[in-house]
Amino acid sequence: MSNSSEGDASQTANSQKRVYPSALELGPRKKPTTQDPLVHRGRHFGRAVHAFCNVPTLLTNGIVLLSEGRGDALDSLTVDKRKEFVAFQELLRAVPGLEPRLMGSSEEEVIKIGELIQKGINGARADDTKGMKGAIIDWITPKGQLLNPHILCNMKSGRGFNHERTGALLCPAGLDWTNTQTRTKLMNGEIQVPGDQWPVFLYADYTYDPEDPWNGLLRSGLLVSAYKHIFTSPSSVDQEPKATRSGNAHIHGMHCVTKASIAYVATQTRFSLTSAQVFSRTDLITDSERFYSSIMELLDDPDESDEADLPTTYTASERLPSKNSALARI
Repeated sequence: MSNSSEGDASQTANSQKRVYPSALELGPRKKPTTQDPLVHRGRHFGRAVHAFCNVPTLLTNGIVLLSEGRGDALDSLTVDKRKEFVAFQELLRAVPGLEPRLMGSSEEEVIKIGELIQKGINGARADDTKGMKGAIIDWITPKGQLLNPHILCNMKSGRGFNHERTGALLCPAGLDWTNTQTRTKLMNGEIQVPGDQWPVFLYADYTYDPEDPWNGLLRSGLLVSAYKHIFTSPSSVDQEPKATRSGNAHIHGMHCVTKASIAYVATQTRFSLTSAQVFSRTDLITDSERFYSSIMELLDDPDESDEADLPTTYTASERLPSKNSALARI
């Protein structure tokens, strides 16, 4: 009886021993994971339509307007409600069959749908933030040279106004980074930079013209590289595409640049240059949401549409930027 019990215990112990795979074998293949289509659609919506919206609330409010029949009378809505409903309509177009699905769903189901789309938005933003973190250091390093001091691609510390190169790019348009006093105040935080005080990296050749604030705006080489990185492929930045997978724009059938995609890329670029560790919409230091919104509002402004060379969709809000910002001069 005793020998039998000891034998069983020995077998149990042996069965519980961990089996270590051989280092010379690849091991079994991982099972492919399938992504919910709503998460997939949400990734593109955040990049190309609106990066900071609360999707469950957007869906709930949009359904109310549809039910009341007010969606066909945008002029009767406030500016903010109109912008919100336009984003809702864009989401309906982006997700096939979403409208009938929403209208036939319970409140709990609508919230669940919104959470899945929100997951896609947040996931794409996190992926792009991670991808840009190292890539941007290569883009801002002059060819054949090294940054001094060196900036590690996987570290955010040492960026922002604490470094000569990133500080010069983040310097608000209209301020002189070469001025020692200005640079010192930016470094120690004596000069606070709100989100609507735009950095010089937004301009072609990183040059701001106070007499013509539109000159070169949103046309810098750094923005072009970032746009290619996010929407085409990282390898396309060097004009020698090597990617074997389709880029985000191709995957989602994106055939033209959208205003929101420009604002999104500019926001990701700005964050990548800063020393901030975590991308947060409520971070008052980077003020990313305000930065994004200020670009969107300018591009949406019908009075500026000719200068922007982009189609007008709806009226911009009346919120004014900081009086010393480049935006205030436009």
